[in-house]
Amino acid sequence: MSLSESVKNKIDNYVHGNKVVLFMKGTPQQPQCGFSAKTIAALDSLLPDYASVNVLEDPAIRDGIKEYGNWPTIPQLYINGELVGGCDIVLNMLNSGELHACLNLEAPDRTPPEITVTSKAAAQIKESMQGHEGFALHFQVDANWNSQFNLAPAEGNEISTESNGVRILMDLATAQRARGAVIDWVSSIQGDGLAVDLPQAPPPVKQMTVQELAEKLAAGTTTLVDIRGDDEREQAFIDGAKVLTKEVMEQLEQMPKVSEIAFLCHHGNASQGAAEYFRKKGFTKISNVAGGINAWSLEIDSSVPTY
Repeated sequence: MSLSESVKNKIDNYVHGNKVVLFMKGTPQQPQCGFSAKTIAALDSLLPDYASVNVLEDPAIRDGIKEYGNWPTIPQLYINGELVGGCDIVLNMLNSGELHACLNLEAPDRTPPEITVTSKAAAQIKESMQGHEGFALHFQVDANWNSQFNLAPAEGNEISTESNGVRILMDLATAQRARGAVIDWVSSIQGDGLAVDLPQAPPPVKQMTVQELAEKLAAGTTTLVDIRGDDEREQAFIDGAKVLTKEVMEQLEQMPKVSEIAFLCHHGNASQGAAEYFRKKGFTKISNVAGGINAWSLEIDSSVPTY
C-alpha cells in the first residue's frame, strides 16, 4: 500500500519533532508486546524521558510507519530524525555502547560485576552444560528484576564474569542489576533449581495501613496518589490525593527515587499494580494503601462514603 500524504506528514511531525521517538505497541507504562517491552527497558536504562507513539491507537500510523522507513516490524526507534531499527538492533547497540554514542551519552561502564556462584550451583550448572560445546551460559535480569538463564552461542558484545569455574555472559543492563548477586542451588516444594539473590533490586512494595497513611498525610511526609476513575472518585475521595493522570504520572517519574509515594484504590488491589510499576522504576519508598479508601472510610474518616 502507498503512504498517504496526510499520514506521512503526521509521522514526519513525530520523527522530526522529537529527538528520540519510539513507535511501539502500547505505552512505556503498559507495553503490549514483548519486543516493545524490551526496547522500552533499554531506553529507560539510559533516558529519563523520550517520546512514544502507540500504533495500536491509530491503524493508519501502524501501517504507515512500516512504509515510511521501509521497516516491516514494530517497534521502531528514531533518533534525530533517523531510523535506528527495531528491538534486536536497539539491544545490540545498547550492549556495544553504540546507543550511548547516538544519544551523546558517556560510554557505558562495562566492568564485570562480582557474582557468587555457590559450589552446589556450580556443580549443577557444569553438569547441565555437558554436551553443549560451543554454547555459553547467559544470565539476564530484566527491568522487572526477573532473572533467567539460557544456553546459547556468545554474540560478542556480552559482559563476562566468572565464579567457581562457571563463566556467565550478560547484557549491559543485567551487569548493572546483577552486582553482588548470589546464585545458589536450592530445594523447595516446587522442586530443585537455581535461586538468585539480587541485592540491587529495589525493596518490595510496603503495605501501608490507613492509620499510617493518616499520620503521614498529617505530617506531610508522603504523596498520596488515587488511581481510581472519575466515577469512583465522585463517590468518595481523600482530600489532598493526586489523581493519576498522564501529567501526574510524568511528574511522579521525575521525583527523586527516595520520595515517599502511596497508591490508593477502592480495596487496595488495583493500586498494587501502580505501586509495583514505580518500584520497578527504582523508587525505594513505595507503598500500597491496604484496604484502600474503603478501609479509610471504615477506620479513619466515616464522612467519606463507602460504596
